[in-house]
Amino acid sequence: MKIHAYLMFDGQCEAAFNHYAECLGGELELMRFGDSPEADNVPVEFHQRVIHVCLTVGDQLLMASDSMPGMPYEGIKGCSISLQVENVPEAERLYTALSAGGTVQMELQQTFWATRFAMFTDRFGVSWMINCDVDSQQG
Repeated sequence: MKIHAYLMFDGQCEAAFNHYAECLGGELELMRFGDSPEADNVPVEFHQRVIHVCLTVGDQLLMASDSMPGMPYEGIKGCSISLQVENVPEAERLYTALSAGGTVQMELQQTFWATRFAMFTDRFGVSWMINCDVDSQQG
């Protein structure tokens, strides 16, 4: 079994996932409401919204979609995407790229449990944690 996160956006899904693919690498697969077999049942103004996107990084998946027409959107809350990284330079790179334009709750720093740790909400409203237990670049 694998457990993967699925995020919901309100029209920003494509922009968010293009950014995540740029930051995290991997392969992006995206389908719009207008490309689905149900396109005739979706208002035209929603056709460019994302019905499903999947970012595959190695054997890990991050998935999402935009909210459905007529459904209230309350934002993404109650969880964080946590990235476990191998070394400090990678933690710094991801922190800089993903937190840009967002709100930082905890700057990237050493803690009693990690070589580096940070918490922030990105510019798309997604909460992230970056954790580097031990710097693999240190001998």
